[in-house]
Amino acid sequence: MSLDTHRHFHDQLNAVKTRLLTMSGEAEAAVSVAVEALLERDPAKAQAVITGDRAIDRMEMEIEETCINLLALQQPMARDLRMLTSALKIANDLERVGDHAVNIAQSAERLAQARPIAPEPELVEMARLAREMLSDALEAFIRGDAAEAREICRRDDKVDHLNRSTFRILLTHMMEDPHTIGSGMELFLVSRNLERIADLATNVAEDVVFLVEGKSIKHHAEDRGDPRPSGAQRSPLP
Repeated sequence: MSLDTHRHFHDQLNAVKTRLLTMSGEAEAAVSVAVEALLERDPAKAQAVITGDRAIDRMEMEIEETCINLLALQQPMARDLRMLTSALKIANDLERVGDHAVNIAQSAERLAQARPIAPEPELVEMARLAREMLSDALEAFIRGDAAEAREICRRDDKVDHLNRSTFRILLTHMMEDPHTIGSGMELFLVSRNLERIADLATNVAEDVVFLVEGKSIKHHAEDRGDPRPSGAQRSPLP
């Protein structure tokens, strides 16, 4: 690879990173506005999220096209190869975050027409944690920070706990007052979508570890802590 070709390749890699950051910002904003629509019973905000999802879909396609072209034409190796394959997966995860934001917005539209039921504080906290995890995961990707990525993976347990707590609370409300069943079921869906957004942020964090260390920690909870046993040695990857 000539010097000019090498420089052009890395310029395009940096452009992919920048585009992923932009896409992440759009996905986070969609989640935030969808939750606002829910809390404020605002169908206009919900519709804005649904309409805006097309922009997130376009970003995913643009990133995918760029990554596939670079893989086919440049045939990268080692970390550059891992970066491109990780970028493809992250773009897909961010697109799915947008889809979950749309699901929340659609629930918000339906709840705006239903008998009011106050969303539990647990839902608000889940939304905050999920957005924070997503933002931090993308920052870890840009910095190549595997330690931060592992810490983000561990945060997912708190979101899972809040999801279970929300289920129990809403179930109690519906048992006490059958008139709240419809609204309660919608809030179940919101809670589930927020939990899935946190799962997708965890996927991104796992991809960061793969990018930096060349090691998959998916389905290996023990690898989300210390990356190696005490005293063990690891040969650095390129």
